[in-house]
Amino acid sequence: AVYEAAGPSVVFITSRVIAYDFFMQPIPQEGSGSGFVYDNQGHIVTNYHVVEDADEVTVAFAGGESYPAIILGQDPSTDLAVLKIDAPDLPRALPVGNSQHLRVGQFVVAIGNPFGLERTLTLGVISALERVIESPNGRFIGEAIQTDAAINPGNSGGPMLNMSGEVIGVNSQIISTSGSSAGIGFAIAS
Repeated sequence: AVYEAAGPSVVFITSRVIAYDFFMQPIPQEGSGSGFVYDNQGHIVTNYHVVEDADEVTVAFAGGESYPAIILGQDPSTDLAVLKIDAPDLPRALPVGNSQHLRVGQFVVAIGNPFGLERTLTLGVISALERVIESPNGRFIGEAIQTDAAINPGNSGGPMLNMSGEVIGVNSQIISTSGSSAGIGFAIAS
């Protein structure tokens, strides 16, 4: 039920950066991640590192619709960014829950686009609360949520939801020696 309600509001984000080779020829480089519909005005929440230094950002929905986005706000200290799209008939905004009432052992789901596989749901529990993780600018983010729900590259920016379908965090990073889920993922508390 959580997936059916929240899944359509989870988006696939593609960012493009133009780099230059040795001969000063432009070389487009793409990255991808996840995000979610925050309100009915076209605001999308994601991670800062998903859109960092992007020259172009595109937001795609489950039905295949794709829209150019502008970066309205970004904060590397919290690894959060807000995008804006102009799209008709947006899916419903995901309700934001209160992360101050979470408990270790509580079930959570993560929805995102790991390895480009759109709208994938993983299930786990809150493994720990008030973890401190490093932000993209080398500072520290306090009160992160640790989970064993599989978080992989591409899940970044997607929602971590409680069983009521409320966003309690934004999936952000993992600890792994292989680069894939090792059962230690982190979300920025709502």
